[in-house]
Amino acid sequence: MSRDASIEMTLPARPESVTVVRQALSGLAEVDGWSPAFLTDAKIAVSEASTNVVVHAYPDGNSGMLSVTMTLNDDRLVVVVRDQGVGIAPRLNDRSAGLGLGLPLIAALSSEVQVKSKDDGHTEVSMMFVVPRDDDAQ
Repeated sequence: MSRDASIEMTLPARPESVTVVRQALSGLAEVDGWSPAFLTDAKIAVSEASTNVVVHAYPDGNSGMLSVTMTLNDDRLVVVVRDQGVGIAPRLNDRSAGLGLGLPLIAALSSEVQVKSKDDGHTEVSMMFVVPRDDDAQ
């Protein structure tokens, strides 16, 4: 049976928006029968990418948007998290904001991850997951 669905949302880049993203992912999981362990891993990865937008994309009190697209095609889930902020810069020292444990964690929890940072500062994190479902064990 083919399972296709898509969710797109654009929210203010604030901490409460990460909760909304997690709830949307949980709703998709509920109607599609994902395994609980997979849902937990996907929520951690997607939350981390979304939190990176909230914390790092718009420095100095600037406000911006968090855009998330979740696309389910049969047993593949692709989640793309975008910002229109300052982009990703390498960490200069242990005190500066920059790349930490988030991206390696996302890479460990997803089947594939791509990070694109454009010259104008927009960053896009694309995560692909193979979706196990509760009925896969039967």
